[in-house]
Amino acid sequence: MSDPEKGPPTIGVFDSGFGGLTVLQSLLPRLPRARFAFIGDTARLPYGSKSRRTIARYAVESAQFLVREQGAESLVIACNTASALALDAIQDAVPVPVLGVIEPGATAARASSKTGDVLVIATDATVQSHAYATACKDQGLRALEKACPLLVPLVEEGWINHPVTAEVIRIYLDELATDANAAGLNPDTLVLGCTHYPLLRPLIEQAVPNGLKVIDSAEAAAEAAARLFNGRAQPRGVDEAGSTEIHCFATDSVEKFERLGSRFLGRPVGKVELVDLGG
Repeated sequence: MSDPEKGPPTIGVFDSGFGGLTVLQSLLPRLPRARFAFIGDTARLPYGSKSRRTIARYAVESAQFLVREQGAESLVIACNTASALALDAIQDAVPVPVLGVIEPGATAARASSKTGDVLVIATDATVQSHAYATACKDQGLRALEKACPLLVPLVEEGWINHPVTAEVIRIYLDELATDANAAGLNPDTLVLGCTHYPLLRPLIEQAVPNGLKVIDSAEAAAEAAARLFNGRAQPRGVDEAGSTEIHCFATDSVEKFERLGSRFLGRPVGKVELVDLGG
């Protein structure tokens, strides 16, 4: 439990950009008395075009900033690419508990699926890593992954309720259904394997067949974090999530972060501080 004399614990949240703010949004009501420090490594995105070694180095630098400079007592890696390719490196580099988003998503899919067959939509980099397929296999599931590269720019353009976005989603899901049928799968669960996709959940749920449950990996990660941290952020007399202390940092594009971040967080992100993590 939290030490009242010490004050609320600090939870660090890391993403290569600001999509991971959807994970933070899901964390707020579950850990309402925590202090949150979020960093988006916006100077060096996209991570997906980088080597595993480079991604690990960048992610470790952000993790160390959160632990050493912000006093984070635990970390949530709110980035699918970093979770897929750098989680072990981050865990080795910092002396605090570290949680990624992929394993919780697979665990939630296991709890949801009755057929044992699941679908995953994600970015190219996450799909190429096959991290979700591996995590689902570890849960006894068969997973079919599909890259949906147009969805992130559509979200960042603000087209979250646009007919063009709805049509793109329909095309991707139709292709995925065709591939699943060809593979002899009977999927009953769809995992959103990108932190941008929760903003598209209403459109996605409209497009999926009846009976196909949609799993938001951001929510799954937040649930796992609340369990992992064992209520340490929730002493007696919790406040409303709206009063939770949040500090946001970015390595570049602070103005864009402030402009778009509230869309992902569901509330104003406040003043974003520019930090330099090196080259």
